Amino acid sequence: MTSETRTAEQQADHYDAFADAYARANENGLFNRWYARPAVLDLLGDVAGRRILDAGCGSGPLLADLKERGARVAGFDASTAMIRLARERLGDEVDLQVADLTQSLPYDEESFDDALAVLVLHYLEDWSRPLLELRRVLKLGGRLVVVVNHPVIPPVMYPEVNYFATVPNEEEYDFDGVSATLTIWYRSLSAMSESFTAAGFRILAISEPPVSPDTPPELLPPSESDPTRFIGFLFFALEAVA
Repeated sequence: MTSETRTAEQQADHYDAFADAYARANENGLFNRWYARPAVLDLLGDVAGRRILDAGCGSGPLLADLKERGARVAGFDASTAMIRLARERLGDEVDLQVADLTQSLPYDEESFDDALAVLVLHYLEDWSRPLLELRRVLKLGGRLVVVVNHPVIPPVMYPEVNYFATVPNEEEYDFDGVSATLTIWYRSLSAMSESFTAAGFRILAISEPPVSPDTPPELLPPSESDPTRFIGFLFFALEAVA
C-alpha cells in the first residue's frame, strides 16, 4: 500500500470518529483492562520517580495507572479527541499533547526514563522513524515497552496474508456498539527484531502473558485447556543502547 492509497485509519484524526466509544469499550474490556495494561505494568515493575512517556496514549488509562504508582508521566496521541478524554481523566497538570509518532516528537533528547508504545506500532507500515524518535527521547539504558498484535495471528486467522511480508490487513471492530475498520500492518517476528536493533534497542524480554488473575471469569474465552492464556498481543521490553 503506497502513501497515496493510505486508508482513513492511518490518518491522524481517524480515532476522533469513535474516541468516546473506544474509551468506553476499553475501560473494562478483556483485552485492554485485564490483559494489556496489567502485563505492561508487570514489565515495568517499580516506576516510582521515573519519567515515562506514553506514545499513542489514547484516553490515558495507562498514564493514570503509572501516575498512581508514583511515576511522572507524559503522553501524546494523534487524535485530538483522545487527548481531550485523557485531559478529562488526568487533569491539566499532566503533559498531554497532540502529536504524530511518524513525525518529530515535541520532546528533548534523553527526556524520559521509560516509554510505551502500546497497540500503536502495528498501525504503521514503517517503524524506522517512530523507533528512532522514541530512542532519541529516552535516556541511555531507558526502557521501551512495545505491544503489538501477535505475528502468528495471520497464519491462523488470515492464511492469505504472507507471514514474511509487511502487509496491511483491514479488520472490523466493535467498540461499545460503534463499528470501525482498522488497518493492522502485520510483519514477522524477525522483522520486528531487526527494526528494534536498527533503532538502537536491544530486547530484554518477549512476553506472552496470561490475563490478570483478577479478570472476571465471564470475560474469559471458552477453552478446553486454559482460558487465561490465548494468542492476542506480543509484549516486548527493550533497552536503549549506545
